[in-house]
Amino acid sequence: MSKRDYYEILEVDKNVDEATIKKSYRKIAMKFHPDRNPGDKAAEEKFKEAAEAYGILSDPDKKAKYDRFGHAGVDPNMGGGFSGSANMEDILRNFGNVFEDSPFESFFGGTRADGNGQRGSSLRISLSLDLLEIATGVSKKIAVKKQISCSTCSGSGAKDRNSKKTCSTCSGSGYVRQIRNTFLGQMQTTAACPQCQGTGTMITSHCTTCKGDGRVMGEETIDLDIPAGVEDGMQLSVRGKGNAGAKGGAAGDLILVIKEKPHDTLKRDGANLVYDLYLNFADASLGASIEVPTLDGKASIKVPSGTQAGKVFRLKDKGLPTVQSYQKGDLLVQVNIWTPKSLNEEERILLERLKSLPNFQPNPGKGEKGFFEKMKGFFS
Repeated sequence: MSKRDYYEILEVDKNVDEATIKKSYRKIAMKFHPDRNPGDKAAEEKFKEAAEAYGILSDPDKKAKYDRFGHAGVDPNMGGGFSGSANMEDILRNFGNVFEDSPFESFFGGTRADGNGQRGSSLRISLSLDLLEIATGVSKKIAVKKQISCSTCSGSGAKDRNSKKTCSTCSGSGYVRQIRNTFLGQMQTTAACPQCQGTGTMITSHCTTCKGDGRVMGEETIDLDIPAGVEDGMQLSVRGKGNAGAKGGAAGDLILVIKEKPHDTLKRDGANLVYDLYLNFADASLGASIEVPTLDGKASIKVPSGTQAGKVFRLKDKGLPTVQSYQKGDLLVQVNIWTPKSLNEEERILLERLKSLPNFQPNPGKGEKGFFEKMKGFFS
């Protein structure tokens, strides 16, 4: 079954601002919230669907990818999107954040435990890649300093298995429920138990290594598979590789921010690569066979006689791939005519002779376009 359009789900147009998207999500989420529709599976699915749509359209980077590539552009398997398999606990954990600037704030908790402990925080790190790595995709191993599960107590925070008991406040569920009267009617809210912080258990004797927290500072080596075609500033999420959760809670995510290393000779323009070719006057006039650099070696191009400055040669499929697309960009070779900055006497005499000849007088035809007109036509 194909997914519905995210704009259709949130009942907004493509050109609306973030505030309108947020407002519409509040309305739809309130309508289908599980606490207002107990046992209604259809409402629960609509609630999840709205959360998925909001997760994409509220993020400028993901929204741009979705607008360009549709659902394929935010596929979570490539690290760029919202996981359609997110469970209700994941959604409700972040649900309160949507109401931080509204009168509903007091009715929804912003932080919930995961039932086994407190969820760990996410980590954000930069990953520098050169253009060749971006062109082909790359596997890397990185060492990340972070909070890891305590090996002494296996993350429980307890001295031993006999040092834990069921929480009497929540009877081991990790949650407490409250009924509030609001102008929308009675609202049932669920929050992490304040006594056990959502773990469902109380520790009677703490682990001496982690002092009861269940985690310590350490380092983990993580294997990363970076897809081809990523861009500078793009964020990739590696689920469960952030800081370990307290007292056995789920780990947060590792957010990779892509940083693109400058290339010595090539510049990036989306999926295309641009190379500035400097020709001397003689080669531009007579024509020449010239080698230009590519990401995987060199390519030869034939410069015809009479080539003008601003001429752009296109080398098909010599650019970069696009994330989640089989298409590749091109290598654009832009011609610049090199003018010598100093001349010896012999060179000066030759040029003095040449400049008075008829063919050396500028005489652009009516169809001759200027540089900006050429570029406009080239990219249109």
